[in-house]
Amino acid sequence: MDKIILKIQELSVSAKQKLLLNPISLDIPQGGVFGIIGPSGAGKSTFLKCMNRLTETVPQMKVSGQIWYEGKEIYKSSVNPDDLRTKIGMLFQQPVIFPTSIVNNVLFGVKHLRLFPKSEWASIAENALRQSALWDEVKDRLRKPAQQLSVGQQQRLCLARTLAMGSQVLLMDEPTSALDPKSTEAIEVLIDRLRESHTIVLVTHNMRQTERVCDNIAFIGLREGVGTMLAKGPLNELKNNSDIPEIEDYLCCETPGIVDTYAG
Repeated sequence: MDKIILKIQELSVSAKQKLLLNPISLDIPQGGVFGIIGPSGAGKSTFLKCMNRLTETVPQMKVSGQIWYEGKEIYKSSVNPDDLRTKIGMLFQQPVIFPTSIVNNVLFGVKHLRLFPKSEWASIAENALRQSALWDEVKDRLRKPAQQLSVGQQQRLCLARTLAMGSQVLLMDEPTSALDPKSTEAIEVLIDRLRESHTIVLVTHNMRQTERVCDNIAFIGLREGVGTMLAKGPLNELKNNSDIPEIEDYLCCETPGIVDTYAG
């Protein structure tokens, strides 16, 4: 049996007393890629942010229920959110780049949280950039502004920053939605490479991408205006499940309008 790295039990989210997510229970196994799909506005990104407590940065948002990471409950008051986010990192739709050099972007979290001795920073930065397949492209301009990089390179730089902190779980919120086909392919190659050493939880609207990279998925749809997990398991099983109209509508009606940005 696969080891469970994230166990979610009866997790619900509300904002200003409005329910956004009905209670969700889900086990995410260690290693591989777990996909989260569903229509826009169903709360997929919110659900993802619950996994490293980023929802706490949103005023008036309330999370109920429990999440365990490696057997430890993450919403206990004794858990430091910054420490948790070094273990469970996140990649957003748009690259979050700081107005400083490439190497300082990679080491931002390492320096801020004082995770490693200064003597190790150079090797940590190089290793993270190699893991994100960016080293050969930037090794001669590490002190140049990160804003000079292309959007695809900036997204890989954000991945390097997360890897530099030693994150073992990578939360990815539509990481290729703003990228061209070549950059999308580069991110998918990295996902395939990192799946052996990390656990990746991927929110995507791209069904072909889901087929290419995800081992299992959870479908979050809307029922009575509230995000609800309607199914989970291998994608083929969900495709063949005609008992859930929301899934059938999503696959039949929404998917054709989604451009597959991967040219491969």
